[in-house]
This record gives sequence, C-alpha cells and structure tokens, in this order.
Amino acid sequence: MPNLARRTCCLAIGALALGTVNLGAFAQGVEPTIHRMVIQMSDADPQKWNLALNNARNALDELGINAVQLEIVAYGPGIGMLKADSPVAQRVADALGLNIRIVACENTMRAQKLTKPDMLPGIGYVSSGVVELVLRQQAGWAYIRP
Repeated sequence: MPNLARRTCCLAIGALALGTVNLGAFAQGVEPTIHRMVIQMSDADPQKWNLALNNARNALDELGINAVQLEIVAYGPGIGMLKADSPVAQRVADALGLNIRIVACENTMRAQKLTKPDMLPGIGYVSSGVVELVLRQQAGWAYIRP
C-alpha cells in the first residue's frame, strides 16, 4: 500500500475509534454538518420563553442532538427568566441538560443589581448579550427571535 494511502487509512481508523467522524459522511467524502443557532431572549414573558425553548427542542429533535450547537442569549427584561425563582426555571434546567448553552448578559445583571447566586445554576455569562448575538451572526450562526 502506498505511504499516503496507508497514512489516510490509519487516520480514518483512528478518528472512527475516537468517535470523532460520522461514518456515513466520511464514506461519502463529506464532513458532517453542524447547525449553529443563536436565540435572542430579551422578553420577560414566560410564554415567549416557552416558545423559544420549544423551538430549541424541536431543532434538536429534527436535526439530531449531535448536529446542533444552540445558544440562548438573555438580556434586558429577559434576564429575569434565568433567575432561580423564574416561572420557566425547570424548563431552562431541562434545556441545559440537553447541552443547550444558555447565557446571561452581565451588563444587564449589573443594571438590575443581580448576582450569579441569584441565577439558575449551570447557565453561562457573557459581558454583553447584544455583542454575543453580533459575534455569533458574524460567525455564521442562524439568528432566531421567537
């Protein structure tokens, strides 16, 4: 076997052993698609939060949990839904368990005098929710606003 072919074969076997390559996509010579979505949540309305969380769950169900990178960015009035006593706290916790990244804007937290102990465990933090949305969109992420 020529050296290049042997090296390619070894790399492919190693990647499969590590579980880093989708066999079907590899066999077709195509990298698996990762769908990246960012959801803006700047509303304090539990119904809108439930809609956003349903949208996120539907995307995971339709595209496959391993084929989606999903982030929910909360800022402004929406930050209250990430508090420990929020009416959607259990739904947010469930989403975190599905590997959905949920982040709170630290600018909003400072303005509303909220601290990390006020917030649900497991969420992430960004310095600016608006800037996070811009950066994700510039990186090619699909923007969703329910």
